[in-house]
Amino acid sequence: MQQRQLGANGPMVGAVALGTMNFLGAYAPGDPDEAMRCMSRCLDLGINHFDTSNVYGMGQSEELLARFLKDRRRDVVLASKFGITRKPERPFNNEIPHLRDSIEGSLKRLGVEHIDLYYIHRRDPSVPVEDVVGEMARLKDEGKIGAIGLSEVSPATLERAASVAPIAAVQSEYSLWSRLPELGIVQACARHGAALMAFSVLGRGVLTGAPPKPATFDEGDLRRAMPRFGPENYPLNMARISIFADYARDLGHSPEAVAIAWALSRAPHVIALPGSRSTAHMQENAKGADLTLTPAQLSEIERLLPAGFAHGARYNAQQSLGPESYC
Repeated sequence: MQQRQLGANGPMVGAVALGTMNFLGAYAPGDPDEAMRCMSRCLDLGINHFDTSNVYGMGQSEELLARFLKDRRRDVVLASKFGITRKPERPFNNEIPHLRDSIEGSLKRLGVEHIDLYYIHRRDPSVPVEDVVGEMARLKDEGKIGAIGLSEVSPATLERAASVAPIAAVQSEYSLWSRLPELGIVQACARHGAALMAFSVLGRGVLTGAPPKPATFDEGDLRRAMPRFGPENYPLNMARISIFADYARDLGHSPEAVAIAWALSRAPHVIALPGSRSTAHMQENAKGADLTLTPAQLSEIERLLPAGFAHGARYNAQQSLGPESYC
């Protein structure tokens, strides 16, 4: 698999990484056994960067990863996150004591002494980001983490954070139907030598050969609350996406492989971060890393799915509280 660097001085990793949010039910009921098979197959495919968080399954995703890492730790570049609490009274907490408690909890659940990349999952505006990054730099000096990352932040926050310590990676939702990062964070990451981790690179399933049907979403499925999946928007979105999917198949590829190849074509520091527990899905996703789209093909994709084509906001009002806005 094509490799890309995880930060200016970081390791080389597969251009496609594995997100573990859905291991235990962000969109549907979890299947731990399938998740274990998926992780093993990912390493076979060259997907060696695994991304998790202390709130995925409220720690259970990290515990599941621990089972796998017991025998394969040296093969995996591991990332986790802190900062989302799931507590209504304070949904985001970047206080230093909470950071310290969170890293110790993640290390214990993962069964490791060191996490290669540790993110502020959501910024808490009540705590200066410089203070948080400074403490994370101390965690790095202590050997608990290898690098510092940010998630869903503005270019301005990245500038502030990078003034304190090097930032290895920034996570942003980035795909053919979510292109806000092109208005600033893609460029800011390049300036600071940070990888841009493109999560939801397949549009939460819509840019695949089997797009989801909102009527079948489980009660706990996060997409139920997302305006783009609402009855007034989803048919309009799928009318265009289905034409893109047909075009991808005409090229001899799956829609997901083409969507990932498109994301990787945007800049050399972009790494695709699809989330899945399915071995079959990740096998198809991996093909996007070694697919090079021609200028003519990229132009046609732009015609079919121009920036801003999607109907509806990506998040509802409640979901929008954490990600920083800009532009």
